[in-house]
Amino acid sequence: MEKRTLGTLEVSAIGLGCMGMSQSYLPIPDRQEMIALTRDAVERGITFFDTAQVYGPFTNEALVGEALEPVRGDVAIATKFGFDLESGASTGLDSRPETIRRSVDRSLERLRSDTIDLLYQHRVDPKVPIEEVAGTVRELIAEGKVKHFGLSEAGVQTIRRAHAVQPVTALQSEYSLWWREPEEAILPALEELGIGFVPFSPLGKGFLTGKIDENTAFESGDFRNTDPRFDPERRKANRVFVDLIGRIAQRKGATAAQVALAWVLAQKPWFVPIPGTTKQHRLEENIAAAEVELTHDDLREIDEGEASLTAAGARYSEANQRMIDR
Repeated sequence: MEKRTLGTLEVSAIGLGCMGMSQSYLPIPDRQEMIALTRDAVERGITFFDTAQVYGPFTNEALVGEALEPVRGDVAIATKFGFDLESGASTGLDSRPETIRRSVDRSLERLRSDTIDLLYQHRVDPKVPIEEVAGTVRELIAEGKVKHFGLSEAGVQTIRRAHAVQPVTALQSEYSLWWREPEEAILPALEELGIGFVPFSPLGKGFLTGKIDENTAFESGDFRNTDPRFDPERRKANRVFVDLIGRIAQRKGATAAQVALAWVLAQKPWFVPIPGTTKQHRLEENIAAAEVELTHDDLREIDEGEASLTAAGARYSEANQRMIDR
């Protein structure tokens, strides 16, 4: 697979988001099957894997660590800190230096690794100055426990302040044909500073595959049941996005999911989307998206078509929205 560079970190053009292997998208699959899927992703050219201590919690890092241990030198693993999950003292945001250090040490154990390739602050903690967070990660880099620093769902001013203390390699935020808000201020700042962009949910939490409609029933406990955009009536209204990319997919002999991913890849050479999946055929479909070439006319058709569309519903519940840094 083609390689791309996030800051100075070279990875495959498409990564693998591993969260759904342990939480959020139900039913949770068999652990051994997910280890096999992860190893197959490596065989197919994926070298960039995304996890976090909060996924599970903890179980996802352990799964990824076991799966990638045999090929650890050939892949890059990204994980995240930002919650006090180890001490049991709190379930809220916590990016105090002592919590970051404790989190990193435990993550390294679960990942079966001596170093973390890319360490993100999972969510900005308003109680801890970002300069203090960046300074702690800078120390961890000097100690060899971390190679690169990242932020997730951070606003422009936070990014600039952090970058001034410790260069930020990548920002991870939601971005897709269904959610383009980062284009307004975030992406210009990243380009100016030379920071890579890692879009999560590039398939709109599965919606842009075209396999979900207003009649789709999610299992109890699936987080999409609390997502405003996945209210049945809003799903029905949002099908216009799927119809738009579906027309191009038919013309290209591709799937809607492949066009949605190809569109993300076509935006900038420093974008590395991390679609998640627990299914072998979806993994193969997503990887093949790297071979789908969208012409200038295709991209213009999408932009012009989207200009008249407005997504129905917020992308997060009110509780989750409060954790987004502005």
